[in-house]
Amino acid sequence: MTDATGSTHLRVNGIDHDLDLDLHRSLLDVLRSELGLKGPKYGCGMAQCGACTVLVDGAPARACVLRVGKIGARSVTTLEGLADSETGALHPVQAGFVAEEGAQCGYCLNGMVMSAVALLRQKPNPSEACIRAALAHNLCRCGTHAEILASVRRAAALLAATPSDKAAS
Repeated sequence: MTDATGSTHLRVNGIDHDLDLDLHRSLLDVLRSELGLKGPKYGCGMAQCGACTVLVDGAPARACVLRVGKIGARSVTTLEGLADSETGALHPVQAGFVAEEGAQCGYCLNGMVMSAVALLRQKPNPSEACIRAALAHNLCRCGTHAEILASVRRAAALLAATPSDKAAS
């Protein structure tokens, strides 16, 4: 492998970062090690479990296999970037997971929440089959599937009750 040390600009959770680092490093490693963001988790390292899911320009992406040098001008959102930065209020999806106790061990939580955010932006009132399909590639070891489905349904209801300027964030 050639030396890929260089400068890159990342926009993460609405904040711009100029970094000098190995551009072959995974986005996950840079988010956790350089930026101190602990929402995305290392799970399998092969884009199979969903623990590292972030949103790249609003679409779910596996940060463990994305090379930081390939991100370019795209915007990255992590779990930490969902809450309202001014008030600290949880995003409706986060609030839905809290209300419905959609997490047990927390291993899958990041991926479930981030995938649910992307789903609800595309389909504000998804069917159960649609929710299942959107979350199918996020591994849950604890078996809280019923609570996770309820969490996404609750989040959809919370988003429906939220003014449209807040729901889009």
